[in-house]
Amino acid sequence: MRKILFNTFILIFVSLNILAQPRLWDLKSMDNAIKNPNAAVKHLINEADKVLEKKLSTVVEKTKLAPTKDIHDYISCGPYWWPDPKNPTGPYIRKDGESNVDVLTADKKNLSLMTKGIITLSLTYFITKNEKYAEKAVDNLDKWFLNPETRMNPNLNFGQTIQGYYDGEGRGAGIIETYTFVEMLDGIELLKKSPAYTQKINSGLNNWFSEYLNWMMTSKVGNQEQNAKNNHGTAFDAQAARIALFLNKDDIALKFINELSEKRIFTQIEPDGKQPLELARTKAFHYSTFNLTHILDMCFMAKTLNIDLMKSTSQDGRSIAKGFEFLVQFVGKPQNDFPYKQISSWDEAQKKICWDLYRFDKLNNTKKHLRLYSDYTEQNADNLETLLY
Repeated sequence: MRKILFNTFILIFVSLNILAQPRLWDLKSMDNAIKNPNAAVKHLINEADKVLEKKLSTVVEKTKLAPTKDIHDYISCGPYWWPDPKNPTGPYIRKDGESNVDVLTADKKNLSLMTKGIITLSLTYFITKNEKYAEKAVDNLDKWFLNPETRMNPNLNFGQTIQGYYDGEGRGAGIIETYTFVEMLDGIELLKKSPAYTQKINSGLNNWFSEYLNWMMTSKVGNQEQNAKNNHGTAFDAQAARIALFLNKDDIALKFINELSEKRIFTQIEPDGKQPLELARTKAFHYSTFNLTHILDMCFMAKTLNIDLMKSTSQDGRSIAKGFEFLVQFVGKPQNDFPYKQISSWDEAQKKICWDLYRFDKLNNTKKHLRLYSDYTEQNADNLETLLY
């Protein structure tokens, strides 16, 4: 009997290793980091050690409840909505691009900390092979997704609520808040090599993400986001595709990947590279880059399925490359040179596009933008981008 159980464990362990495949991160790049540790690796390990010492805060640790009064229901508030000075107790008003820190909920904060922690721990486990990092990561996954006392319900029915609207229900826009799942799932793939990542954990996570993906695809809130024409729609596609790949539902992932060009790239990017729906925002450079980030994530996922989306070009010249070309002309320039609104964080937006240019070059196997992103690489030696891509 013991031999049978042992053989069963070996089969399960081997099967988990076979299924483990990051869809965004480059294992060869990470292997190089193991052989030649740099500042990014040292910083990563330091951050992982900090996560080891922290107790995970889950969705049950909040004071603001969803209308259901179920403490397991995730709830957040629209970040750009503020009290109306003319009607302080009435519905909030929108100030695009101006974040209201007073409406930040514990759930949103804790979700971000959880996913970032899983990413940090899983990467450190991969590099150091030290089981303590995997054990902590698996324990945090269990608490957030599986433990009946602390788990999050697999929906965002109350994401980005707005005071005075929709009877307290959420909006499709709230689904952007789980975008960190995209890279977190790459981290979970790395954890599958650890004995701490048991079949029970694997089955539990598969069940949770199956329910969440079904909710995304069938719920009223999910349909709102899926039908969004701007970066929110692209982010929905990327999340759905990554979750589907995690669940080995390649047919669903392929649907989103194969539709990306016609549905997103060619409708969102003009022949001259402008993204009108993003340029209409008060943080136009940021949101133009933000949308391209999601598109690049889809490109990396597609690459693991031997699909090259980077070459996708419409008859009138719309393409991912055009989207970058339009923005690149403003990199390293004063904000006043940008003919659209960017009410804050100009330097941060510049930094972000340079890291996306780094990924763009990796996908195209070129160093076309080396001069631009190398400056940011040198100034941010602890940045994980060079480690992961």
